[in-house]
Amino acid sequence: MPSWVIKARGTFGPPAAILLVQQLFVPTDGASYVLLVGLTFGLLTALMAMGMALVYRANRILNFAQADLGIVSTSLAVHLIALSGLNYFLSLAVGLLTAFILGGIVELAIIRRFFDAPRLILTVATIGVSQLLAFAAFLLPMWLWGEQPVTRQITEFPVDWSFELDSFIFSTQYFLIWIIAPVAMAAIALFLRYTDVGVAIRASAERADRALLLGIPVKRLHTYVWAVAGLLSFISLFLRAGIVGLPFGQALGLDLLLAALAALTLGRLTNMPTIVLSALALGVLQQAVVNADEIDLVLFHLSSKSDLVVAPVMGFVIIIALLLQRPGSTRAERDTSSSWRAAEEIRPVPAELRGLAEVRLVRWLGGAALALGVLALPHLLDTGDSLRASAVVIFAIICISIVVLTGWAGQVSLGQMGFVAVGGAVGAVATSQWGLDLTLAMLVAGIAGAGAAVLVGLPALRLRGLYLAVTTLAFALATTRYLLNPSFFSWVPTGTIDRPPLLGIFEIDSPTSLYYLALGTLVLSTLAVRGIRASRTGRVLVAMRENEQGIQAYGVSIMRAKLTAFALSGFLAAMAGALLVHHQGAFSLGLFEPSENLVVFTATVVGGLGTMVGGVLGAIFLKGGEWWLKGEWRFFASAVGVLVVLWALPGGLSGIVFQLRDGWLRWVATRHGIVVASLLADVRTDVPRADPVGAPTPDEVAVAFESEPAEEVAAP
Repeated sequence: MPSWVIKARGTFGPPAAILLVQQLFVPTDGASYVLLVGLTFGLLTALMAMGMALVYRANRILNFAQADLGIVSTSLAVHLIALSGLNYFLSLAVGLLTAFILGGIVELAIIRRFFDAPRLILTVATIGVSQLLAFAAFLLPMWLWGEQPVTRQITEFPVDWSFELDSFIFSTQYFLIWIIAPVAMAAIALFLRYTDVGVAIRASAERADRALLLGIPVKRLHTYVWAVAGLLSFISLFLRAGIVGLPFGQALGLDLLLAALAALTLGRLTNMPTIVLSALALGVLQQAVVNADEIDLVLFHLSSKSDLVVAPVMGFVIIIALLLQRPGSTRAERDTSSSWRAAEEIRPVPAELRGLAEVRLVRWLGGAALALGVLALPHLLDTGDSLRASAVVIFAIICISIVVLTGWAGQVSLGQMGFVAVGGAVGAVATSQWGLDLTLAMLVAGIAGAGAAVLVGLPALRLRGLYLAVTTLAFALATTRYLLNPSFFSWVPTGTIDRPPLLGIFEIDSPTSLYYLALGTLVLSTLAVRGIRASRTGRVLVAMRENEQGIQAYGVSIMRAKLTAFALSGFLAAMAGALLVHHQGAFSLGLFEPSENLVVFTATVVGGLGTMVGGVLGAIFLKGGEWWLKGEWRFFASAVGVLVVLWALPGGLSGIVFQLRDGWLRWVATRHGIVVASLLADVRTDVPRADPVGAPTPDEVAVAFESEPAEEVAAP
């Protein structure tokens, strides 16, 4: 097959497939305005996706801050027009300059601090950046104008153009999008192709290490990339504000990111023409879905004009399109996965020290103090704080499920709350309609969650890394927006859920009893997961994370290992979901907001992906801070706290805990004159230290060799 045919198929194949699906299953029925509106929003999505592609080229990450990278400058420009009466084009110029500068500042002040960190850590750091920027944009009108932050739409334009198509009026804001967006994309393309900086950016994106050796200022180029990404984000948000206004909060980020992520992955992360065309096709599909009365999409029959059905349709299209692509054909997909591994295995207490009396004493005293503290906690808190404490314990179970899937098996999942929602719905039905005991309900919910996780994990047999993250996020959005929405499905429980006595004996109608139930579930889950980790299954999962091809050589089934990881993770998450629903006393989709997927994933990474202790610490850090810190500080502290912890402690909160433990064990070993290789391997050895009893010191070895000079050998 000619090379130009292969290239054309790779470029136009995904957009053509999306448009084919749209014409077959969601036809516009002659409504031409739907096509034009879809292309308009597709242009805005293309700007976002191009910014994400540029950042991926530079840093090899998914930039979850892209949708918020221009929110501060957009808020400034919109409020200059709405509140200060500044000219439209002057406000646009101020916004462009602010976006460019702010994008560079973000890279210099935050992103550059993670230059040598694993890519997974940097990706999570962008989530913190997103929250920080959204918080700043939220407060900006109060800081500068003393006005409350509300959704504002640009209504004053320099010209007044409009025309009508199929009873739909296309006004000035649409004309501006049709002019400014293509010009911006063309300018970026010309910049990358014909300028020295653009060529250097493309070169350093291919091999940053080789570019550094050649003298290319890679870090400075990354600053330019983030500045340009800020420009693209601002243009998209500013033009969107003329149609739908300027919203605030997490609803902005994920709604815009889903389509941008879809276009990015369909374009193989770096193919700009395919990314842009895919964004346009997805815009048409999205608008067709919003305007359709009924949708028959293979196994799905969706009957609603609400935009809630966009997520399942787009998720379905994304998964099918990705599965039809050939894996491993680009460098982005062949890129080493080691940079995405941030899960460091925690070493157990060395066998040489376990038998020491002081080690045993500290272990028992520490365990007893911890047990006494967690058991006494609900008696020291009021009713509200006790309920929050039990909720933190439940979220710790969810974080442990992510440790199993991502920390051990290396499968990046951003849709964990989808499994939690499945378990919550099934668990609520099991107790309220089937009359099952809560223990059996959690077991049934866990099985349902494991089944859902296996179905979602099937694409993992073909996809990995970033692609899998996008598909799992699409699954979570589809689940919480449509599949478990009681507005569409009557079986989903809507009323109050009673808590029957546990095993028919123990009442769980008080905050204290709920806390002990959650704590007992956490302990049992931890013991079970610890046993799995020590078994052959656990060793296979960790080995798969490190080297898939290597363990295949030993006859290990990768398919079975991946699906096992998804099943275990889904079981734990769904069981926690059933417990969470009964903790709240009702099944509500508000418990499973799409943004919570990023929150629990971030919490797990902040806590430490390599250990279950990290999952617990992460839940306490993020969810505890969210619930116990007051007012606006909750949002601010979570963003800044994430960035500070990831910068100072790349191994997470659990890393510092185990570093302190190893430091104390090192002191114990030195005091007893015991050499422990595992404790000495990560410290300097060029300092004086105690040697084992009876072992010669380095000075004694030198004296011994000097006293026996080597024999002279006569030349032949």
